[in-house]
Amino acid sequence: MTGSLPVLVTEPRSSPAAFGGGAIIGALGGLIGLGGAEFRLPLLIGTFRFAALQAVILNKAMSLVVVASASPFRAATVPFASVAAHWPIIVNLLAGSLLGAWLGAGWATRLASQTLYRVIAGLLLGIAVVLVLGHDTAATGAMLTGAAQLLAGVAAGFVIGIFAALLGVAGGELLIPTLVLLFGADIKLAGSLSLAVSLPTMLVGFVRYSRDRSFVVLGENRRFVLMMAAGSIFGSFIGARLLGFVPNAVLLPLLAIILVLSAGKVWTHK
Repeated sequence: MTGSLPVLVTEPRSSPAAFGGGAIIGALGGLIGLGGAEFRLPLLIGTFRFAALQAVILNKAMSLVVVASASPFRAATVPFASVAAHWPIIVNLLAGSLLGAWLGAGWATRLASQTLYRVIAGLLLGIAVVLVLGHDTAATGAMLTGAAQLLAGVAAGFVIGIFAALLGVAGGELLIPTLVLLFGADIKLAGSLSLAVSLPTMLVGFVRYSRDRSFVVLGENRRFVLMMAAGSIFGSFIGARLLGFVPNAVLLPLLAIILVLSAGKVWTHK
């Protein structure tokens, strides 16, 4: 199987570096309301020297932790009852995202390593564009209604599910603009609805990845995973506290530049 990749290094990876890297990435994610997985993935590949598929699986594991912990943190601002009241939207997107996550994870395990590096690089470039153009989108009412909205929701969910599975991300950078533009959701509500869609979508991708023997990377790097996950949660908490001090007009273009540079490094990674 071309997707089952060997570990690129054999020496133990530094636990402090794992925690510190996770904290920095988590802070970046907390500042812009994302899990930070899109920044963590290039770090796993470039700095910690994981193979592409292993990095995606590790990224998904840590993204799952961050997404699960973010939901109760947000409940003080957006109560669970408000999220539950919009269950038709959640179901609409899940109808596509669950299938997309299953197929995307299956494709990732079959891609040759160099091909997967380039797919990752292309998706990182796409995130950079969405980050700048879509993250601050204001709700102006639903773009579509009725059957057209239903079909568009399934299609959008399908694409987002594939994207999330291939990169090991939660998909909030695409889900939030979709919820705002397609369904007319308020930006704060969209963030919580995004988490409600992301969690089961990521679990489906996880189940599919678990069928491939490269999934053992989690057991082989258990300490690394725990340290980076702890750092990610800590960093996202700090980043959320810094929110409001760094203007998006400065932050978002800077993060987009980081993603573009990361995409270049991943594209040329051997």
